[in-house]
Amino acid sequence: MSDAQRRPRGGSHADADNNSSNNPSFSGVIQARISRRQMLEDEVRMPPRYSDDTLYALGDPIARKVPDFRNDGTDDAASFAHRAGDHHDAIQYFGLGRNGRRDPSSSDRGLLCMNHEAITPAFVYPNGQTIVDGVRTVPEEVLREFNVHGVSVLEVVKEKQRKRSSWSSAHSFFNHHHRRATSWDYEQDSRFNRCIHTLTEMKLSGPAARTQYMVTKYSPDGSKTRGTVNNCAHGTTPWGTYLTCEESWAGYFRRIAATDAPNRTTKELTSFGRYGVTGAGRELWATVTPDTPDNLYGRWNAMKLGTSADGSDDYRNVANTYGWVVEIDPYNPNSTPRKRTALGRMGHEGAWLGPVKAGEPLVWYMGDDGRNEYIYKYVSNEPWDPRDTDEGLAAGDRYLDNGKLFVAQFLPDGSGQWAELKFGINNITRSNPAYAFSDQADVLINARLAADAAGATKMDRPEWGAVHPRTGEVYFTLTDTTAASRPIEAVSPSNPRFYNDQTTTGTDQKGDPNGHIIRFAEEGGHGDALSFTWDVFLFGARTSADLETVNLSRLSGASDFSSPDGLFFSRANPGLLWTQADDGACTDVTHCMITGEVDAGRCNGRATSHPRCRCGPRS
Repeated sequence: MSDAQRRPRGGSHADADNNSSNNPSFSGVIQARISRRQMLEDEVRMPPRYSDDTLYALGDPIARKVPDFRNDGTDDAASFAHRAGDHHDAIQYFGLGRNGRRDPSSSDRGLLCMNHEAITPAFVYPNGQTIVDGVRTVPEEVLREFNVHGVSVLEVVKEKQRKRSSWSSAHSFFNHHHRRATSWDYEQDSRFNRCIHTLTEMKLSGPAARTQYMVTKYSPDGSKTRGTVNNCAHGTTPWGTYLTCEESWAGYFRRIAATDAPNRTTKELTSFGRYGVTGAGRELWATVTPDTPDNLYGRWNAMKLGTSADGSDDYRNVANTYGWVVEIDPYNPNSTPRKRTALGRMGHEGAWLGPVKAGEPLVWYMGDDGRNEYIYKYVSNEPWDPRDTDEGLAAGDRYLDNGKLFVAQFLPDGSGQWAELKFGINNITRSNPAYAFSDQADVLINARLAADAAGATKMDRPEWGAVHPRTGEVYFTLTDTTAASRPIEAVSPSNPRFYNDQTTTGTDQKGDPNGHIIRFAEEGGHGDALSFTWDVFLFGARTSADLETVNLSRLSGASDFSSPDGLFFSRANPGLLWTQADDGACTDVTHCMITGEVDAGRCNGRATSHPRCRCGPRS
């Protein structure tokens, strides 16, 4: 989506740089993207013998008796708790057997889990949001927005020949059309279908749950919260659950700093600043009055308004209950999602599972999608026992609530280290001058500050990751950087590019506007290793760019490539890496998707001008 669609009215955005630490910036992989494609073509072009069809579009009903989407602004707001949300993002298929139980081998019936990251108001109601003097005056509009954020779970089946109404935002807003599914459709009345949105109750689990930092009026014991928001990428588990990740959540909370600051401690102000919890609120949800008895709208106000000592009479701590990896069991529609605090609080893009080996710890790799943020990994304390394959959230309680959190340090010689984010070590102490940590819950809630203290390497807006299914090598997209973020004097052997990718209209784009993909290999192939080696896998560039300074990966033909984002290794061909691009810079020639075969962990080319790069995918 465009920056205009994503940008909050106040507070944090994924592009924001809230990292004021003196940690070194990543040398060799550059800093964050500035913008996504500003305009989407209103067409889908397919290769010969391929076809496309709309499966699930904004407003589609996923419960019995919910009417078709009228798409004229008259659909009941409450009905969106049983309709497709907006801004489809990450998606995962979970096989479903004929007996209604989990079957990873099933390819003709399954459950789709899909994130709904944000909204485009014009697609949610025809006249846009009603705002008067900075206040949302129509509660019905806000309730609709509550429901179209979050996650959908729906049952899909192959070769179903049922005609039903649908509308796709890829077409004109008023083009509400009928289509006939020729290969896949979803079951509207499936018992598995549900929307998990900003009103859904969530259990807080892990070391930070039931601590003083999580106390709110809604949950005086800090054991739960309401909702999930700005869900970007995702992850999976060996026991068949879905991990949805809260990314640019901070900007949704209302906190007017000038008013609130005199009432907060120095530590609280430092935390708010590091996460960007400051501003009017991205969608102004907290401004609706009168508030309902259960603070449906006021819960988005993170200011200190009450008189209690612990925060049990207001929502001063509510922002601490967001920014987590959330586990959902798609096979159990009555289950309560878990916010897994052991994985740290940040702007999670996703959580990617490493190699699964019986008797060894489970590992998830995570990117914090913000400028100058970090790459993390979580390692379970418990070794994997395949007997837990069908245990659902109970397995999550065992492996995701009890483990170690690490942050990456990338060194100029191509080696790297994992620094553990643990209270009492790596400068994560009470005496730290930047932030005085109190305990491990404080560390996890303020994982960014802990990573600052531990000397993590600033990265270029880490987005998707992917783990090579044969070698275990880990790949991460790092989208791009600007001259302001990394000036020319910062160029080094491990940070080799500074150039001007001028647009066709003559606009300068200095720095490294086309981005990189990094990869690293754990020492000995073990996910719980404390060291690794790394290199740059692929430099984005125009194929016409200079081979010695810009196009270091020797891209040629139709391989113009800019602002890498999504990554996925093919299951049919485990060496085939799909890479999706946001096209932030060379939008006149670049492609939104390229593929390349990674043979035994090695690329199919080499950029001799860069000592650590062996790049050049086949496209």
